[in-house]
Amino acid sequence: MSRRAFGVTRRSAFSSTARLLVGVGLVAALMAATSGTAAAVPPPPPNPSDSDIAAAGTRVDEHLGAVGALINQVAAANEQLAQLDADVAVKREDVNKALVDLQNARDAADVAAQLVGVAQQALTDAGTQIQAAQQKFNDFAVSSYTQGTGVASVSSFLGSTGPDDVLDRAQVLKVLSNSQNAVLDGLQRARTEQANRDSAARESKQQADVAASDAESKRAEAEDAIAAARAALAEQADQKVAIEGQRDSAQSQLDAARTDVAGLQDQRVAYSSWEQQKAAEDAAIAAAASAAREAAVQAATRVAANQAASAAAAAAAAGQRSHTDIDDSDSSDAADTSTGTSTGTTSTTPKKPRSSGQSTPSVTGSAAVELAVDRGMAQLGVPYSWGGGDENGPTKGIRDGGVADTYGDYNKVGFDCSGLMIYAFAGLGISLPHYTGYQYTAGEQVPTSDMKRGDMLFYGANASQHVALYLGDGKMLEAPQSGDVVKISPVRYGGMTPYAVRMVS
Repeated sequence: MSRRAFGVTRRSAFSSTARLLVGVGLVAALMAATSGTAAAVPPPPPNPSDSDIAAAGTRVDEHLGAVGALINQVAAANEQLAQLDADVAVKREDVNKALVDLQNARDAADVAAQLVGVAQQALTDAGTQIQAAQQKFNDFAVSSYTQGTGVASVSSFLGSTGPDDVLDRAQVLKVLSNSQNAVLDGLQRARTEQANRDSAARESKQQADVAASDAESKRAEAEDAIAAARAALAEQADQKVAIEGQRDSAQSQLDAARTDVAGLQDQRVAYSSWEQQKAAEDAAIAAAASAAREAAVQAATRVAANQAASAAAAAAAAGQRSHTDIDDSDSSDAADTSTGTSTGTTSTTPKKPRSSGQSTPSVTGSAAVELAVDRGMAQLGVPYSWGGGDENGPTKGIRDGGVADTYGDYNKVGFDCSGLMIYAFAGLGISLPHYTGYQYTAGEQVPTSDMKRGDMLFYGANASQHVALYLGDGKMLEAPQSGDVVKISPVRYGGMTPYAVRMVS
């Protein structure tokens, strides 16, 4: 082969190699472009597996009954706390009732003791009268027989022997007999009066003994009521702590169960959104890769065809025109190379798809009502003090051994509910006992549907829990409980007695 032919062949081979490298580079560039779009997809969020979600669902199903029971337990706990508060209110009013009854019994005993004293004095007076009557009779008899009476003396009568003396003696005896009968009648009346007074004294003594026994019984009832109140309050405190713990535990379990379910559901929603985005990205990448592969194949095919054609032309030129100017061959090679390069660069890089994301009164009528209301309203802000309050205003409370003691009611000057009512109506000359049950029957009972300003509103069976003063417009004045103060509250209809009590018409 000639040197020139060899040179043409070498250039032709070099040109073919260059075309091949261009085609390979084009394919690599297209593949790199498509792989670059994959980097736009964010990393996947946590995705609970189907088994995780199924297991969580199973746990929820298993605990549905328990959660429902816990909810019911919370409701029952609140109801039980309310009932315990009501029971304690009843116990406190029981103590007030026992104290009122005890004072009444003591008053009755004092009256009976006074009657005993009067009867004993009457007995003493009757005895003195009897002694006086007896002495008077004795003195009269001695005087009559020793000093004489009528028309002759006893000595003359006893010593006479004639008829005239006998007449005088008869007259004297008659006078003595009449005087004796009169004195004896007086003595008998005195004795009868003594017997009557003695009987009255014994009856008064029996009444005093009964009253004293009743007073002791009421005292025992008061002590038992206080002990019962202490026990109820202590039990309430323990149960309240336990129930509140159960309630808090139930709420925590409910929150945990709901958080677990909600968390898994949120993770699944987030992962589903990511899957949709990823699917869209993958589809775009797949389409771009397919187009790139097809363009690369077409480019490679054209390069190969051009390479074959160039090789054939070069061989022919080498065999038939060994002396042809190398520039023609070079021009042909340049033309072929230009054609191949132009063909190989016709492909386009696919665009990267966009991603998506997610995101009884002293006054009457209305004046009396307003006076009672004004007296009560003047105590706004005064501390609650169990057992406190009387006709003159707030007083120190009493001990109960429980909740009231923990608030120091025994050392506070204030009112309890019934004490506030005592003070409010005392300005009208109305005296009320310090017990809601007795206050409930102290005035005119009217249906609560007809209650008016100034009426007393009661709560609990037989008004055994609480009392407040109705102000009108759905408001009432009350001394509610230990730790609180006299204040205005909305009327509570739950637990209210069927009747209000009207002290002023």
